[in-house]
Amino acid sequence: MSLTPLQPPGWPAPRGYSNGMMGRGRVVLVGGQIGWDSEGRFPRDLLGQVRQALRNILAVLQEAGGGPEHIGRLTWYVTDMAEYRACLKELGPAYREVMGRHFPAMALVQVVALVEPEARVEIEATAILPD
Repeated sequence: MSLTPLQPPGWPAPRGYSNGMMGRGRVVLVGGQIGWDSEGRFPRDLLGQVRQALRNILAVLQEAGGGPEHIGRLTWYVTDMAEYRACLKELGPAYREVMGRHFPAMALVQVVALVEPEARVEIEATAILPD
């Protein structure tokens, strides 16, 4: 594996993410992916859009020969933090369904809107693939 989680001594263990990741190799920057499929259709619910956005990230990353285990950072942009918090119980299983048990460093930000009016989430990724 090309990435190592960074956990300062004495800090509580994060749940569902890492505080930091360290790696060496080829850097792949994946632009913000929204939850639409290859035909531009959106699932109606946030969880469906999260699953599809993560699948879209993996499709781009696969073009470089990578997989979820190479992702060092995800930045999530959601249009409704209350909706995000309301589905946290279901979000973990939905995330693991696509990404497995790989938990990179993550940030989550609420935004006023995304470019596509139907989009509820946009996720960008930074990956490090072995040389």
